Amino acid sequence: MEQKNKIQGSHFKVGITHGDFNGISYEVIINSLKDNRLIEIFVPIIYGLTKVLAYYRKSLNHSDFNYNIAKETTKLYMRKVNIFNISDNEVNIEPGKSTKEAGEMAFLALEKAVKDIKENKIDVLVTAPLNKSNIQSDNFKFPGHTEYLASSFDVSEYLMLMVHDNIRIGTVTGHIPLKDVSSALNEDLIVSKLNVLNKSLIRDFGISRPKIAVTGLNPHAGDNGLLGSEDKEIIIPALIKAKKQGILVYGPFAADGFFGSNEIKKYDAVLAMYHDQGLIPFKTIAAGRGVNFTAGLPIVRTSPAHGTAYDITNTGKASEQSMRDAIFMAKDIFIARKTYDDDNSNSLPFTIAEKHNHYHNGNE
Repeated sequence: MEQKNKIQGSHFKVGITHGDFNGISYEVIINSLKDNRLIEIFVPIIYGLTKVLAYYRKSLNHSDFNYNIAKETTKLYMRKVNIFNISDNEVNIEPGKSTKEAGEMAFLALEKAVKDIKENKIDVLVTAPLNKSNIQSDNFKFPGHTEYLASSFDVSEYLMLMVHDNIRIGTVTGHIPLKDVSSALNEDLIVSKLNVLNKSLIRDFGISRPKIAVTGLNPHAGDNGLLGSEDKEIIIPALIKAKKQGILVYGPFAADGFFGSNEIKKYDAVLAMYHDQGLIPFKTIAAGRGVNFTAGLPIVRTSPAHGTAYDITNTGKASEQSMRDAIFMAKDIFIARKTYDDDNSNSLPFTIAEKHNHYHNGNE
């Protein structure tokens, strides 16, 4: 009963990392949380800097935005927005600029939030955009959030999944140069991504028999080898293997024709071969909304489907829709997982409580 109340009531804790504080993070966070009705649904905990929050609150004329400064994430106001101050050091706020200091604070917020979710102090993690360049350091040598979180939870099979309504698009390769995509593709990698996607659609989105479309790599999906051999020699054999494992997978489809038609609506998800092949049509369809969800992690992590947007920082032009969608989707996925695990508890190797602790300790 305690867990049920935790999910349905106002004790559900959403950890939100502040990302790059010189970008639009604070604006979209404030705008997402300023509706007081939201604190009846969940408890927000911002991992950030109180002085930076106060700066943007004043600069963007959000004087009616109230919050509690939490000295510990175990001591929160249940009916207020909480901010956990990650550092007492003075910082230089330079809206619209990439600075090393902003990168350091982005990592510190992420590090503390990951520690807390492993210790069950928060239930889900929502990450505001960071700058993939200024965050680089001896402690962070990753292309982005996704790879860092996979490493933090010792997960080798994961998937970046972009979600908007019933549109879900994942990518086989992630943040790598386009020239490296072909050499990075292999049968095992594609089958691995299909398995992660299939399991996530079942457990996280409640789709019992998901249908997955796969795009080809080359124009016209290689045109039977005329425009490249990868589709014929790598992708098709991978799909055959996946089908033998019981996954309902279709393709490979020529990407331009597939995304240029209504074919996407016939499937529960799409697996594209590389970043821009999947994200360009996704962001066109989502039109400023959409959520980045990391499938395959033992915890629930979402993020708005946009970057730091330095060009509009501190102008009042940033839309909070994607951040708000990310917050609500994180909770929806958490509940879907709990429901699925409860319904299938007899087939699990350990109890739900053990599984929850197992996950939050960074195992699996």
